[in-house]
Amino acid sequence: MEAYLLDWANLLIRWLHVITAIAWIGSSFYFVFLDNNLIKPESPDLLEKGVDGAMWAVHGGGFYNPQKYMVAPKKIHTHLHWFYWESYSTWLSGFALFTVLYLWNAGTFLIDKSLMDWSPAAAISAALGFLVAFWLIYDRICQWFGFRKNGDAIVGALVFMVICVAAWAACQLFAGRAAFLLVGAMIATAMSANVFFWIIPGQRKVVAAMTSGEKVDPKSLAIHGKRGKQRSVHNTYFTLPVIFAMLSNHYGFLYTNKYNWVILILMMLAGALIRQFFVQRHGWHHGRAANPWPFAAAGVVVLITLIVGMKALEPAPAPVSAAPARSAGDGAAGAAGAPGSYASVQKVLEQRCYMCHGEAVQMKNVRLDSPAALKTHAQAVYQQAVVLKQMPMNNSTGITEAERAQIGEWFQAGAKVD
Repeated sequence: MEAYLLDWANLLIRWLHVITAIAWIGSSFYFVFLDNNLIKPESPDLLEKGVDGAMWAVHGGGFYNPQKYMVAPKKIHTHLHWFYWESYSTWLSGFALFTVLYLWNAGTFLIDKSLMDWSPAAAISAALGFLVAFWLIYDRICQWFGFRKNGDAIVGALVFMVICVAAWAACQLFAGRAAFLLVGAMIATAMSANVFFWIIPGQRKVVAAMTSGEKVDPKSLAIHGKRGKQRSVHNTYFTLPVIFAMLSNHYGFLYTNKYNWVILILMMLAGALIRQFFVQRHGWHHGRAANPWPFAAAGVVVLITLIVGMKALEPAPAPVSAAPARSAGDGAAGAAGAPGSYASVQKVLEQRCYMCHGEAVQMKNVRLDSPAALKTHAQAVYQQAVVLKQMPMNNSTGITEAERAQIGEWFQAGAKVD
């Protein structure tokens, strides 16, 4: 019953998380587009009002004329909409999902005993520490270097170095799947913290100064605007790396790789470079920036290099014909049964899989301890145990490569159960 309810919680929270993330990313991308397409007006009435940039757009049968005030308008005539619940809802739903799937089942999803044999409580504490530590380090870097000469480049380089170290450390301490997600969650935490601690408080101070009736110090308000813009720009570059980290749990060949931390870093770098292409492209169309194609090209080169490199470094598969010749150390792999027969895999499944997919427990409603049940899930068994090597989770039951090959032989021979 508990597993059933956790599956429902996983589904519903994941659904909520995706919806709120779409809302947050969508509004973030739109405002980046808007900032890069606003043109300084020449109309005297707009200049008198303090409009620094404006544009016309058409959508859904209507015309829109967004205008941006560099500091603040003299008066706000209608309701003022605040963009922050998209961010908060995304983080809260994401953390809830992380709790339900990874923290609640830390012994299964968070811990890989071949990397670090520690208690669930210790692993959970370390995982939460990643979220807090990255925000504190990143925030301090921004405060120390953000407004110096070449501050953006310095901050970018230092934050990238911190992410590289975090990616390496996470992949040494946690199961690969959890490590990828944890690095993404740590960056996403900084994104939402940017909104909570800097962007919204700064905007509230600007609005309070406007509505107080007192004389406004333009320099003071400009600092809030500049800091808010800086953190907002950081968030847009973080977005694609975070999305990759969140999607990576579906692709075991990435996080189970020997060089998984390098893969994570390069994929995030490619995402940031490609995002830079789209950001700069808007300014390029208006003659305010150089052609952004080198960033797109660099991102694609990183991806191609990674694809080719992973294939070149992939260990050669053992010949299928050699699979029956197994040593006693291969455990159940030495069980009786002709290659490709049900008998040849039944002992493997009994030793490695039945504890989670047998009579007592059927994780994900998958049961493998009968010929009929195995036939139903044959393709999934092959994909998860042989191709992706995601099961058993974190190889908690110690399945060997020879045993995986044995399952592969059985599936390729027609997945016969008689």
